[in-house]
Amino acid sequence: MFVAPDPGRIRLRTSLRAVVGVGAAVTAAELAGFSLTASITAGLAALLALFTVTDPGVRAQVLTTALLPLAGFPVLALATLLHGSAPLRDLAFVLVVFAGVYARRWGPRGHALGIFAFMNFFIIQFLHALPGQLPELYAAVGLALAACGVVRFVCWPIERTFPPPAAPTPLPGTGLARPTTRQAVQATAACAAALAVGQALSTDRWYWAVGTAWWIFVNTVSRGETLVRGFRRVLGTVIGIVAGLLIAIPLHGAPGPTAALVAVCVFGIFYTAPVSYSWMMLAVTLMAGLLYGLLGVLSPSLLVLRLSETAVGALCAALAVVLVLPVTTHAVNDAWIQRALRCVHEATAQAAARLSGDRAADPAPHAAELELLLARVRLALAPLVHPLSPYRNRKARARQVIELLDACAREVRGLVSVAADPDAGHDARLAAACWRVEAAVEALITPAA
Repeated sequence: MFVAPDPGRIRLRTSLRAVVGVGAAVTAAELAGFSLTASITAGLAALLALFTVTDPGVRAQVLTTALLPLAGFPVLALATLLHGSAPLRDLAFVLVVFAGVYARRWGPRGHALGIFAFMNFFIIQFLHALPGQLPELYAAVGLALAACGVVRFVCWPIERTFPPPAAPTPLPGTGLARPTTRQAVQATAACAAALAVGQALSTDRWYWAVGTAWWIFVNTVSRGETLVRGFRRVLGTVIGIVAGLLIAIPLHGAPGPTAALVAVCVFGIFYTAPVSYSWMMLAVTLMAGLLYGLLGVLSPSLLVLRLSETAVGALCAALAVVLVLPVTTHAVNDAWIQRALRCVHEATAQAAARLSGDRAADPAPHAAELELLLARVRLALAPLVHPLSPYRNRKARARQVIELLDACAREVRGLVSVAADPDAGHDARLAAACWRVEAAVEALITPAA
């Protein structure tokens, strides 16, 4: 994590901006005279807005941020009004889970709105907010989104200089075979089971089990990806609870030191999220403990209960991906590797055409797409190369595939620079080499008769 590449210091900048944005939201709420519950809600809303809005264009990010209240406010009202009616509240929560995951079919915007809706229901359970507090919560969330929007899009518009890469299009499918639909069913089953078992453990803190099951399904597709993510979440939670026992409990909710450490946790969440899910969960767990300290309810038994609920959520998620519409790791791996190879084929074909004199041909877009696909291949192969994976042969094969695709990416980048050189077109050997690569890749990805 500490030596992971950070070109342009983008991770560092976005992490520092998140601290400023969340701090601005909480400060604005405090200056407005809101209660502690509303101020915490404002901070969490700002954190979610900065973390989940990942559209590739700045204008799209502004629009998604502006749409967040449309997803969050109805859920806030639903969660507070049903807070005293457990059966209706539980049913509504499960429906929000399904809608929030299903919304991912509409890309980054649907993904962000779905997460924001779910987390607004979760926050109400976390803070035990009542219907009478709803107007104040609305004002706090609106003020928070405005504050973090000013920080993100006016004061520190990092994306204007370093636009985030567009995510590769999801794997195809229709009906229950569509990844988002299938995952919505899986996540709903997992969260419903986590809700039932979590309430058997605690009638007050059951929502941690539901939250764990929900977040495990974020950015995962296959059975292996989900199981590895669940393991990492539990590991991060265990380490975070130890940190909470050593740091959060001795503070006894002291406002100044707690606020400073929460800022450190916000930085840690953003800085570690792209490279280590376990370290991110450590920061999340410690931040939750610090917030409980502010609310005056933190104790060692509460942290132990947090671990128990997390384990329940992870187990329910694991059972859901195994028993409900399962998708094997092999199937997902094969699909993403095939797409990466097709991208290599297209890039090589465009380079060959450019070298043959076609000025309209351009391999550069395919090279950029290949980088995104390689990131997705690594994510799909992560379960096989995980240190705890018992399949030695498959682990070695997966590492070999990653190395070969990395080599392809390096060569494709070289082809892009060569194709851009007007003098390169005079060397017929380059064009002939590209044609041989095309033929080799075509033979590799074409099913045997």
